[in-house]
Amino acid sequence: MPNYQGVWSLSEQYQNASGWPSPPLPAAVGIFGGQAYGFVSATNVIQEININSEGNATDFGDLTVSRGGNNALSSSTRAVFAAGYTGSAWSDVMDYVTIASSGNATDFGNLLATNVYLAGSSNNTRGIWAGGSEATTNTRYNVIQYITIASTGNATDFGDLTVARRQGGGLSSSTRSISFAGGYGESAVSNVMDYVTISTTGNATDFGDLSAAREAVGAASSSTRGLFAGGSGYNNIEYVTIATVGNTSDFGDLTQSLGTSGASSTVRAVFAHITNNTIEYVTISTLGNGADFGDSITSNGGAGCSNAHGGLS
Repeated sequence: MPNYQGVWSLSEQYQNASGWPSPPLPAAVGIFGGQAYGFVSATNVIQEININSEGNATDFGDLTVSRGGNNALSSSTRAVFAAGYTGSAWSDVMDYVTIASSGNATDFGNLLATNVYLAGSSNNTRGIWAGGSEATTNTRYNVIQYITIASTGNATDFGDLTVARRQGGGLSSSTRSISFAGGYGESAVSNVMDYVTISTTGNATDFGDLSAAREAVGAASSSTRGLFAGGSGYNNIEYVTIATVGNTSDFGDLTQSLGTSGASSTVRAVFAHITNNTIEYVTISTLGNGADFGDSITSNGGAGCSNAHGGLS
């Protein structure tokens, strides 16, 4: 039998396996753009972070126009931002960027109507926009609409939420979107979570309840677990198992009682505070309190998404 130099037998591979270096984690890029809540500091800044390692955000590029009250969703390659107040007009515009290359946003298409404070969630194919409010009358929407992320174009009607709301959080696995959690209804703040199956259209079904009614809640997920963090006057982090319906369970606490915007890899959730430049993180699979991650460029974290969240697994 020939003696091939440098080729290990199966037994040698087994014996040396423990010495092989672990492959590096793939780049998990978090993207934050505009201002997730509020209009006073509407901005066109898009910033990015490496979710796998702590550090300050860096400049990515600019939205097509400054916005406040917008939100975001993403596939593994593309981030899409939608709605908001431009400083002079209410918007139905969607912008997108290619996550792997920094640069300014490009027009994607239009929502069904002008909107502020909607929630975004997605898998690798389809993006779900839910709720929000009509800007001039402040009427809350129960509308769910969707886009195909890989192609540009206008949003299409998906169905309705169980309760019309704005200023809630959305997250997903690859099959299910908890498309709206918490938020402010026509007359009161809500603790309701709604879900849909992403690949189909139809009305949302009740998932369960947050521990308390709250608005401006941030959301992030692995492929199995969803986290809801913060909110106006709240610092608690709660979690659900996305595949099963039910109420949230306690996860831990953020360092501050503020509204947040979330982004995640399948391992780590990052929450940017919306009224200062603080960013915190947790490990999704374990319970515990938030720890300092770094700082945003702007005085608010912007609407968050990533190329590695649980909906893409």
